[in-house]
Amino acid sequence: MEKTRYNDEELLEFKEIILKKLDSAREEFTTLQKSLRDGNENGTDSTNNNYLTLDDGADTFEKENLTQLAGRLMKFIQNLEAALVRIENKTYGICKTTGQLIPKERLRAVPHTTQTIEAKLNK
Repeated sequence: MEKTRYNDEELLEFKEIILKKLDSAREEFTTLQKSLRDGNENGTDSTNNNYLTLDDGADTFEKENLTQLAGRLMKFIQNLEAALVRIENKTYGICKTTGQLIPKERLRAVPHTTQTIEAKLNK
């Protein structure tokens, strides 16, 4: 008979992987937030200078990049948190498209995934 879900021991292994990734993602997010906040406080006041410099454009570009990165990181954190909920519900590792078990190798590489690679490619 084909296995339809991961057992508690396997789920615990995935939970540990997710918690480690979650810790480092949250740390990185906090660093990004601090960097964005400090950048605003230490930035030059453009009202004192009527001429835009190349640095102004570079600062804006960097801030936009950091903001985008923070957004992607927040989505990653939310996806990891959702994976923890699926572990608690014992539905973790089941493809939302096919209902089959997602291979362990894929879950170890992308622990927040909700699809087998085949289902994702067939989208």
